[in-house]
Amino acid sequence: MQISKFHGVVPAMATPFTRDHRLDEARVGELIEGYIRAGVHGISVAGSQGEFFALDTDEHIRLLELSVRAIDGRVPLYAGTGGATTRKSIELTKAAEALGVDLALVITPYFAQPSQDELVAHYTAVARATRLPVMLYNNPPRTSVNVQPATLARCMRAADNIVGMKDSCGDLTQSVEYLLTAPRPALLFSGRDTVALAMMFHGGQGTISPAANVFPELMVRMYDALKAGNHDEALRISNVFAPLRAAWAWGSFPVVIKEAMALAGRDAGPARPPIAGLGEKVRADLAAVVERIRAAT
Repeated sequence: MQISKFHGVVPAMATPFTRDHRLDEARVGELIEGYIRAGVHGISVAGSQGEFFALDTDEHIRLLELSVRAIDGRVPLYAGTGGATTRKSIELTKAAEALGVDLALVITPYFAQPSQDELVAHYTAVARATRLPVMLYNNPPRTSVNVQPATLARCMRAADNIVGMKDSCGDLTQSVEYLLTAPRPALLFSGRDTVALAMMFHGGQGTISPAANVFPELMVRMYDALKAGNHDEALRISNVFAPLRAAWAWGSFPVVIKEAMALAGRDAGPARPPIAGLGEKVRADLAAVVERIRAAT
């Protein structure tokens, strides 16, 4: 399976909502157009930052449909199709394939906390139900489920269209082991902005980046600097992003990135309840972070 087109900076796009918390269909296309103009190499929708957990099935599929239409084949579309059950994941993955997405990004089942053997069975079933490339998505801080490197290797042996991992665990050792233990060349994408550069330096192909929602051009500059061998500049830019990741603790996930987007002129509306907006003081502190990053570019 050809995987070379999957690389670079991929915004983990926040799903835009109106002020009364409906899917903002017009804004989906506007955000995507802005990211493509910024030079990103792909778009990821309906992931964690995209509040997939807050979407009903019809909204989820509609978001994928709108995204396919807006991208129009210009960059790959990474579609979040994970669910709490294998049945749900297969349903969403089949719908994504029918719409013409490029890759299924499948988060581990959550709440039930499956074993490693159960994860292999789950991902194998999803992969066998589609012709799409399937990328596992490991995010144990959110799901309480960690995919071990040996488990990715078992999944790749069981299904040829399982192509790699988006890893948001924050453990660089484990991330590198995904590549070292894979039975064939595997994709590895960072889901954490603070380790994205290190992961790519160790062989990862790119970053599915929350911060690229806010500053896509800057994240692309970091990637370009790394690829050009300008490691000092790539490190400088990586460090510029660090305060934004630290600011995540200032509000409930995923509101901080959404509010930072608004401050940077890329408004995606509010997070869905029960997640509330930031208070006035915290928003002012976040505005200062956004301005410092803008000034450092």
